[in-house]
Amino acid sequence: MNESKEEAILYAKKYLEDLIAFFGLNIDVHASSEEDVIQLSVPSTHMNGFLIGQKADNIRSFQYLTSMSLKNKNFVLNRVNVDIADYKKQRSERLVEKAEEWVKKVKESSEPLDLNPMNAADRRIIHKLAAEYGLSSDSVGEGRERHIVLKPAK
Repeated sequence: MNESKEEAILYAKKYLEDLIAFFGLNIDVHASSEEDVIQLSVPSTHMNGFLIGQKADNIRSFQYLTSMSLKNKNFVLNRVNVDIADYKKQRSERLVEKAEEWVKKVKESSEPLDLNPMNAADRRIIHKLAAEYGLSSDSVGEGRERHIVLKPAK
């Protein structure tokens, strides 16, 4: 079993760089770890749109492939977060701005608010923000219909 956190980070960095090289891009991926998740940041290039993909599907694919490769090589650290040209960071910031409006609406009306379906990463952001503002939040629904209901604190 590959134990070293640094080895896992270096392996993930090289793996993602090699994957992206298949598309003709030789770039240096920035790699670090945060709370047992390997953070891989791909700098901005002329291929951002392609690398991100429609609805960030390609980012998720890069994450999945890198994570599976780490698992197959028996690295203990195998959770991966890939961001390309700060796409996820900027998306998260926009989501937080929207969520603050939703929180305000729920606090003013004292009524629950059903949000549109969103992926697990986005739901985590909303749950965290709701807790910070003293609201309760639940994820409801299945699969692609899974969404959050924001509620006033009891």
